[in-house]
Amino acid sequence: MSVKQLRTEEMLINMGPQHPSTHGVCKLVIKMDGEEVKYIQPHVGFLHRSIEKIAENRNYPQFVPYTDRIDYCASMNANHAYVVAAEKLGDVEIPERAEYLRVIMAELNRIASHLVWLATFTIDLGAVTPFLYAFREREDILDLFEMTCGQRLTYNYMTIGGVGWDIPKEFEPKLRQFLKIFPSRIDDYEDLLTNNPIFLHRTKGVGVLPKETAYEYSVSGPSLRGSGVKWDIRKAEPYSIYDKFDFDIPIGTEGDAWDRYKVRLQELRESAKIVEQAIDGLPGGDFKKKVPLTWKPPEGEVFCRIEAPRGEMAYHIISDGTPKPYRMKIRTASFCNLQVLPIIGVNHMIADLVAIFGSLDIILPEVDR
Repeated sequence: MSVKQLRTEEMLINMGPQHPSTHGVCKLVIKMDGEEVKYIQPHVGFLHRSIEKIAENRNYPQFVPYTDRIDYCASMNANHAYVVAAEKLGDVEIPERAEYLRVIMAELNRIASHLVWLATFTIDLGAVTPFLYAFREREDILDLFEMTCGQRLTYNYMTIGGVGWDIPKEFEPKLRQFLKIFPSRIDDYEDLLTNNPIFLHRTKGVGVLPKETAYEYSVSGPSLRGSGVKWDIRKAEPYSIYDKFDFDIPIGTEGDAWDRYKVRLQELRESAKIVEQAIDGLPGGDFKKKVPLTWKPPEGEVFCRIEAPRGEMAYHIISDGTPKPYRMKIRTASFCNLQVLPIIGVNHMIADLVAIFGSLDIILPEVDR
C-alpha cells in the first residue's frame, strides 16, 4: 500500500529532519493509526558532502582529517580504518609502538562513543541521570585525547605510517586512574538501568531484530551482536595487533532494544580490558614511520575493514600509482543498520519508535557521506 493511500483514521507525520531523537538530520515519514506506527520511510541525504570524491582530489595523507568527519563520535576509529587500508595498499609497515598507541586510542574512542550513545539513548527515554554520568566519564577520555593531540572531537591523530604524536608523560598515570575507576562507573549505569522496571518496559521485546533479517540487510556491530550473532572483525579478521589481546565478544539472545543496550554496556568492559593490556605492554621505539606528502602507492586496489563502534567500517581504494586515489568507496555501518528501521519499527507505539531508533546507534555523517 502506498504511503499516500491513507484511511480516514490514519495520518502521515514527519519526524525530523530537525528532531532531537533522530540523532542528526534524518527525516522519518511515519504513517500513524492513532499512536501506532504502521509505516516508516527514512529520508536521508541532508548531510551529504561528496567525501569520496573529495578523497580523489587529495593526496593520501591529506585525506586523514576528512575521515574524522565520517563519524565525529568515533574519529579515532575512522582514522584507523583509512590508514590501515592505505598502508595495506602501499605495503607500509609501521613501528610496533604506533600499533599499540592506535589500539589504545581506538578502544578509548569506542568507550567514548558508547558513552555518547548511552547518554542520548537514555535521555530519549526520559532518564536524565545516566546522561550526566556517561558524559562525566567521557570527559576523562577527552582529556586524554586533548593532552595527546590537542583536540577533543576530531583528532587527525593517526597517520599513514603511525601516529602524529607520542603520548606525553602525564598520559599513562591519568589513563591508569581512569581504568581503575571505570568498572565501578559501569556498575553504576547497570544499577540505574539494567533491571529498572521502567527501562525494561521501554526496551524488552521492543524492536526485535531477527538474525536472519540482520544478515539480509548487512547489519553489523552491536546491533548485529544483540541479535545473537558472534561476529566482530577484531576477532574474525584481526587487523593491527588485536590478535595479541584477550577479550570477549558480548552477544544478546532476543535481538531487542534491551539486548542492544546490554551488548554495548558489556563492550565498555571489554574495551577497557584491551586498553589495560595495551598500556601494560606498550613498547618503546618510534611512533611513526616517515611517509612523504607525495607518497605514491603502487597501482592496484585494496579492500580493508575494521570494527568501528557502530559496526563495520571499510575502505575500497583503487590506486593508479599517483599521489591521489583514483577511486575510493567508504562502507559505514549506520547506512546499512538504518535500513532495518522500517521493518523492526512498525506495529509499535511512536514512543517505542524513539527507543528503537536510539537502540540502533545511528550517526548521520556515516549515512550521508
